[in-house]
Amino acid sequence: MWLYAVPLLLALFLLRRWHRERQTVPRLPEKHVLITGCDSGFGNLLARQLDACGLRVLAACLTEAGAAQLRAAASDRLQTVLLDVTSSKSIADVAAWVRERVGDRGLWGLVNNAGIAIPTAPNEWLTKEDFVKVLDVNLVGLVEVTLSLLPLVRRGRGRVVNVASVMGRVSFFGGGYCISKYGVEAFSDSLRLEMRNFGVKVCVIEPGYFNTMITNVENLENNFLSIWKKLPEEIRASYGESYLRQFVAMLKVLQKSYNSDLSLVTNCMEHALTSLHPRTRYSAGWDAKLLYLPISYLPSALSDALLTLFYPKSVGKA
Repeated sequence: MWLYAVPLLLALFLLRRWHRERQTVPRLPEKHVLITGCDSGFGNLLARQLDACGLRVLAACLTEAGAAQLRAAASDRLQTVLLDVTSSKSIADVAAWVRERVGDRGLWGLVNNAGIAIPTAPNEWLTKEDFVKVLDVNLVGLVEVTLSLLPLVRRGRGRVVNVASVMGRVSFFGGGYCISKYGVEAFSDSLRLEMRNFGVKVCVIEPGYFNTMITNVENLENNFLSIWKKLPEEIRASYGESYLRQFVAMLKVLQKSYNSDLSLVTNCMEHALTSLHPRTRYSAGWDAKLLYLPISYLPSALSDALLTLFYPKSVGKA
């Protein structure tokens, strides 16, 4: 009996979830969505994707060139604004700009997408300022943008969509990036609980490795070489030139597995904004689903042993 009941219950559960997730929010063309980091990558594609769906997109770009390029590729509905998420004044100006456009309806969606990965390197190679540069954009900037716009999102009983990463589940390289993404996960969890009674849903996007400016191997390689040249001789002797070469070689191998279909991520973002019953977390990419997330549930001893198989080998001098 149980041999038949378990598969049947599982099938009914999956069917119910499929049905719930296909239900969309009514009156989408009346709703405003602000997206940060729209110059390129996920943010740029999402802005055009939501614009094509009829939503009122407010696209925040870092540069005027990025904003102009996006406006040329979208309808007249889409509006752009310049935003530096490390500047409190810039964030306050954008919050006022958004308030003027949404009025009493409030803001339906806030997508915190802006992010950087450089400087990145083994932790010992970096300075406090290197960590702060990444954390200011990926975590502190995200928090300040959210807090500045949260009253408008509450008024609209809308959605906050935060872009984390599988590196917010598994940290296997140094610098501020993984730390920031762990922070995004924690901030999103507490915010989700606090906003529940206000009818605001908080969703987290956890992409695997995709071919974007953040994962550009040439930029990362130049970053490593620049940091290596500034290291004290003692540290360089401890790691050895071979460590640097292996690190760069590992990047180039990893690049071959990058997914170029950015819509796998933006489709998750769109669902989080338009579904009547969005998920709490979205994993985008097969590497996220089949590799990094399963690794994150392993005992640390096992995950460490697995990840160090791919790590460069240092000279090992004290």
